[in-house]
Amino acid sequence: PFNFPAMIPMWMFGVAIAVGNTFILKPSERDPSVPVRLGELMMEAGAPKGVLNVVHGDKTAVDAILAHPDIHAVSFVGSSDIAHYVYQTGAQHGKRVQAMGGAKNHGIVMPDADLDQVIKDLSGAAYGSAGERCMALPVVVPVGKKTADELRERLIAEIPTLRVGVSTDDQAHYGPVVSAQHRDRVAGWISKGVEEGAELVVDGRDFSLQGHEKGYFIGPSLFDHVTTDMSSYQEEIFGPVLQIVRAANFEEALSLPSKHQYGNGVAIFTQNGRAARDFAARVNVGMVGINVPIPVPVAYHSFGGWKRSGFGDTNQYGMEGVKFWTKTKTVTARWPDSALEHEDSSFIIPTMS
Repeated sequence: PFNFPAMIPMWMFGVAIAVGNTFILKPSERDPSVPVRLGELMMEAGAPKGVLNVVHGDKTAVDAILAHPDIHAVSFVGSSDIAHYVYQTGAQHGKRVQAMGGAKNHGIVMPDADLDQVIKDLSGAAYGSAGERCMALPVVVPVGKKTADELRERLIAEIPTLRVGVSTDDQAHYGPVVSAQHRDRVAGWISKGVEEGAELVVDGRDFSLQGHEKGYFIGPSLFDHVTTDMSSYQEEIFGPVLQIVRAANFEEALSLPSKHQYGNGVAIFTQNGRAARDFAARVNVGMVGINVPIPVPVAYHSFGGWKRSGFGDTNQYGMEGVKFWTKTKTVTARWPDSALEHEDSSFIIPTMS
């Protein structure tokens, strides 16, 4: 995917090559140079030619990969519609497929949550990487009116402290989105939210960075009073936009991520261990964080969501990755008694001439 052109491919080809495969990497057309560098570094490290291959292209290249008889497994990260297409097409050609799609991750804020920490976590999780990540936290669900009102006021005070800048600005909290088209798409979703009746508390559509007026920047935006019937809530915006969806109680808050079409990640902020355990056990989402806004697990566990966030039954990296990139072979043998009379005969491999 365009948003993490180094990290996510390494989730795939690191495990695939380690267990004995060669690998074809098809980068996003929007930022293809980093995967080329990964291929160069592999060769500098001593990997033989042909172990890691980088192939550029659009849908034509994708379809060629999905149909090629010598390719036995396909791993994908991108939008849900394309993930579904990759999964269906690859499976039709007899391939094993894991296809990770979009997300609409929720952060549940209980009345007993540490709001100082919640605000810090939300500002990074919702707006970091310009919101262009499937583990962003673009929906916050405060439980109770008092919690919602206080959270809103704190967010209004926090958002102006965020610095939008270029990659060479080490003080910037995030930079531009990937393209002019994507900038316009995010701005369109903000306009759509207003049309649907949500309250636009902070509007980032007119943001302009001095000296970079033609850059693809979107300022941090905040909605309140978002409801579940709004398409801007139902769909992934993939930009620096945070939506407040108010819940009256714990059960209502639990139901929101559970019923949503996406099920990648979710977080709950609370100091109550019983509430945290109950939420983690019952929520219908693949990755759960307890006071952790972006619950991406460490590498020996596995990454992957549920519902339209993940197609296929095997997740990425960790032991799930080893399982995906290998196939089980079972050998059943019976030896005659005479074979046991010869010392080490069972360890002799006969040669064919």
